[in-house]
Amino acid sequence: MNRICLDTSAYSHFRRGDSSVVEMIGRARWVGIPSVVLGELRTGFLLGRQAAKNEDELRQFLHHPLVEVLDVDDDAARIYADIMVALRKAGTPVPTNDIWVAAVSARDGATVLTYDEHFRLIHRVGSTILSG
Repeated sequence: MNRICLDTSAYSHFRRGDSSVVEMIGRARWVGIPSVVLGELRTGFLLGRQAAKNEDELRQFLHHPLVEVLDVDDDAARIYADIMVALRKAGTPVPTNDIWVAAVSARDGATVLTYDEHFRLIHRVGSTILSG
């Protein structure tokens, strides 16, 4: 995979040194991290005991030249709507933030790297489901 988009679970496993995700990130030519994921991560940091350390590690990760923060724009919002409608019609709910992750990933032509099985339900975007 040349272009990967990290879900919150993938970044968390990466920080813990999970070899599967570390290897995939190491081989990528481009790594996107959605702003929605940053919000989820920072919420966890503030609720945890190592907020400053976690924030510093995230800041360093974001400054890597291959890493790009993926913001929501009009194109992503249109893709989000398409995904949401398809999931509702299929009766397969997925957490809202993960639909945003899928939307920005689809917009940027990246594969979502995640540990969350429900990404298989989103047919608009490719995903690699890791186990750990």
